[in-house]
Amino acid sequence: PESPEFYRLRIDDKIINFSVDSIETIQIKAPYVDFSTTYTVEGSENSNKIKELTLKQIRLQKEVDNLLASLRSNGIGHDVFEDSLATLLNNYKEDVKVNYIFAAPNTAAAYFALFQKLNNYLIFDPLNNKDDVKCFAAVATSLNNAFPHAVRSKNLYNIVIKGMKNTRQPQAKALEIPQEKIVETGIIDIALRDVKGNVRKLTDLKGKVVLINFFATWCPPCQKELAEVQQKLWPKFKDNKNFQMLVIGREHTDAELAKYNEKKGFTFPLYPDKNRAIFGAFAKNLIPRTYLIGKDGKVMYAGKGYTEEEFAGLMDKIGASLK
Repeated sequence: PESPEFYRLRIDDKIINFSVDSIETIQIKAPYVDFSTTYTVEGSENSNKIKELTLKQIRLQKEVDNLLASLRSNGIGHDVFEDSLATLLNNYKEDVKVNYIFAAPNTAAAYFALFQKLNNYLIFDPLNNKDDVKCFAAVATSLNNAFPHAVRSKNLYNIVIKGMKNTRQPQAKALEIPQEKIVETGIIDIALRDVKGNVRKLTDLKGKVVLINFFATWCPPCQKELAEVQQKLWPKFKDNKNFQMLVIGREHTDAELAKYNEKKGFTFPLYPDKNRAIFGAFAKNLIPRTYLIGKDGKVMYAGKGYTEEEFAGLMDKIGASLK
């Protein structure tokens, strides 16, 4: 091939990822037991780097799994979980950025590093994170210089262009806006599409009392809170034409939420926020997180976490605001 290519060796569900340049002769030795972690590579520095990255990713996944197990068993609180998870990810990304991506951006190992995953989500997010776009740009530029006609180089370049557009800050324009054209929204607007394809915009609901709840399917306090919503809150207020509820799932797709909804039997709609675009503005990645928006579009209540007492107080606030 005209550029280094990726290959996989597989026995059962055990996989070894490696790359081959046209000028390399590679020998891989691996035992059947621990096939994908204890193998050795001769003849390819890139493939050895890919092995290092694979082992690092496996360790990261285990650490995150342990954190999640502690959260589910109530060994740690949700704030501690979020802080610990953020620290693990930041440390991992910094290590990979410095030692594998920026150190040799024109290599197959650098390309491999960009697409590593944690819980099936990309660790480096090129479409929504400005710093991660820079990592993709470094590799795209180097590969494009070395292998301008390779399909991988072109695809990477296209990802970078999309990421730059998504993360670019809008430029201020020296415009005089007529006063009659200015519309007050009260809070940042959001537009959501539920699992059935129905779109809800927050600004369209002005004049109604709106409850916004941020959750994740793997979060135990969220599960408790949504069970209360289903049993107590939703039956009491769902028929009030002046009430709306937006329940938003962090990092979930339509299909994942539809499956979760079916499993739990919720009768209220769920809205996905796969890339955490809305979480970043409203929830600061802390869940469960609840906002109660009054009829005037202003925030009446902002709650973090879940307790039975807080939930009962929220029910009272909704009832009072609807009178």
